[in-house]
Amino acid sequence: MKKFAVAATLAAGVLTLSACSSDAEDNSEVVVETSGGDITKEQFYEALKDQNGEAVLQQLVMSEVLSANYEVSEEEVDKELEKMKEQYGDQFEMILQQNNFKDEEDFKDTLRLSLLQEKAAMEDVEVAEDEMQAYYDKMKTEVEASHILVEDEETAKDIKKQLDEGADFAELAKEHSTDPGSGEKGGELGFFSTGEMTAKFEDAAYDLEVGEISEPIETEFGFHIIKKTDEREAEDVGSFEEEKDTIKRQLASEKIDQQELQAKMDKMMEDAEIDVKLDEFEGLFDKPEQPAEG
Repeated sequence: MKKFAVAATLAAGVLTLSACSSDAEDNSEVVVETSGGDITKEQFYEALKDQNGEAVLQQLVMSEVLSANYEVSEEEVDKELEKMKEQYGDQFEMILQQNNFKDEEDFKDTLRLSLLQEKAAMEDVEVAEDEMQAYYDKMKTEVEASHILVEDEETAKDIKKQLDEGADFAELAKEHSTDPGSGEKGGELGFFSTGEMTAKFEDAAYDLEVGEISEPIETEFGFHIIKKTDEREAEDVGSFEEEKDTIKRQLASEKIDQQELQAKMDKMMEDAEIDVKLDEFEGLFDKPEQPAEG
């Protein structure tokens, strides 16, 4: 249910492949020795290219095109890194390792690309001052809730009917919820604040009174029935001016039209006049022909 900030595995592959192709003066250099034979840098590069080359090349080209159109400072990258380290605490180093990053410097390249993509996505999105103020007011409260997640609306309505007739929420969650993290705990999600849950779920939970159970709420995960169990004052919330930038980014991200963004990115790539020199990837960035209308 909670959102994760960066999906980084592919970007780590980008760095590995880029390093293999650009740093080596002698691609016959042996990088692994075994009793059965040696692995050269060229073999390693070719294997990486065969397995991930298309996706990696697209990512590298996208990074260059975005960098030509938008600017992300080192200060912005460092600020984002510190926010993530604060968010994940002691788990941050483990997350880097799980996503194949050698260190923070590797990860900063991924953050830079993520921030470039964000600038492109949010460039045309407007966020009003009163929207930011309303969001800030929500930030000052944390909500505790439980939920039951199911795949279809019919099942959700049936469960809501049982709850209205006095059925136990925790027992129904254990029996029916498809959320493995909370289902076995009777649907308990604990306390959360703004920006931690998907937007529709968050809005519904905040709008409930303590003890109230929602009607079925549809999100990208399925259909939720939410029970608000408590609320409390949030700690460590800065002033409105201090939080304003974070709030604006969060609200803007919820307003992005994915189709418009895709069209914008396609136009940007087309204008970049990309010329692929590798025969095996020739045509990778050609725009697909549109079907004839008839």
